[in-house]
Amino acid sequence: MVIDKIFFTIITPIFAFAVGLSFMMIKLKVSARIERRYGPPIIQPIYNILKLLLKEENISHGVIFSLGPVIALAGSILTVLFIPYAGIKLFTGSGDLIALMYIMVIGSLGMALGAGESANPNASIGISRALTLMLGYDLPFVIIIISVVLYYHTTNLADIVAAQAHGHWTLWSLPLSAIVGFVVAYGALGEHPFDIITAPHEVATGPMVEYGGKHLGFLVINHAFHIYIEIALFVDLFLGGATNVLWFYVKMFAVFFIMMLFDEVYPRFKIDDAVRFFWKWPTIVALISLIIVLVK
Repeated sequence: MVIDKIFFTIITPIFAFAVGLSFMMIKLKVSARIERRYGPPIIQPIYNILKLLLKEENISHGVIFSLGPVIALAGSILTVLFIPYAGIKLFTGSGDLIALMYIMVIGSLGMALGAGESANPNASIGISRALTLMLGYDLPFVIIIISVVLYYHTTNLADIVAAQAHGHWTLWSLPLSAIVGFVVAYGALGEHPFDIITAPHEVATGPMVEYGGKHLGFLVINHAFHIYIEIALFVDLFLGGATNVLWFYVKMFAVFFIMMLFDEVYPRFKIDDAVRFFWKWPTIVALISLIIVLVK
């Protein structure tokens, strides 16, 4: 039992990274086809990561600047271990869903610490936007988590997944919460119209503007983990998880594919418009779903 847990503790981050990286590769080709381009090779993200990790750096802004990407990546790996998948449960137990909500913030805080140390105004603007956007989508996110917890009478994510066996998905039981959950996950990924944080034409990729070499490579790897975390959590909460790895990947891919289609349609929001959006429609719909759960 202990050996199995150690094995899955090692293999789970590898699986999460592989899934996130595969989605990054697919997105390149799908976006190119929608825009009537051929696009780069599908394995271009792998080339990018290897190139960055092998590069030497000649810029440093101090210890915290270097530790920022490491903290962000460590926070993402820890978060991955709290998300059950394909019947594999590692750091699960009573209250793990509440703990997960706190742990998910570590990645953003690591990025904020590192980018803030660079003293680049574009990085500061990007971090300010990131934390403001987080303040926007966290409100409806907390409300739908409360709705799910009250509906299933547990804060154990593995128990919530188990309760959705035989097709009794939360998507059918709490459709309004599922819609809000999708919007929140989409916003957290920073895709159009919520790509305010990096905004290449405005703040030159924001928090990442001063990073290069292995540190930028760590941030690209962290983005792959971030994709997995947001979509895997949505699948567990609203689509019943999965009993095997293949089915789990298929569900995640279906969610991500829909997100890609939205990404190609909408232009970028302003930061105040994005926060206003999350505090308006998603929050209202989430509150209505919570009221329905309380009335039942």
